[in-house]
Amino acid sequence: VQLQASGGGLVQTGGSLRLSCVGSGFAFDDYAIAWFRQAPGKWREGISCISISSGTKYYVDHVKGRFTVSRDNAKNTVYLQMNSLQPEDTAVYFCATENMLAGCSINGRMETWGQGTQVTVSS
Repeated sequence: VQLQASGGGLVQTGGSLRLSCVGSGFAFDDYAIAWFRQAPGKWREGISCISISSGTKYYVDHVKGRFTVSRDNAKNTVYLQMNSLQPEDTAVYFCATENMLAGCSINGRMETWGQGTQVTVSS
């Protein structure tokens, strides 16, 4: 069972990145997926999630309107499109599986975590 997050990098303020989270070794379409991030010296925070069917998508207020989560179950992949990036978005970004048959929640119990991908936004 593995999750692999990728797509991070260094961008300037206002730039964009698309993160990918690829699952393997399990039934990817049996799980909701959540995105988290952890900035230096701060607690890890949940920022977005997507349900199995993509019918539910959630964003915390400070990324709403800038980030878009989507998934392609045929590719075992969830994406996080991040636009209008700001220096405060600098963090290591993680994805995680959540065993929820309907809906999703960033406050739920996560089962499998990806290794994280670094996003750095320069001012």
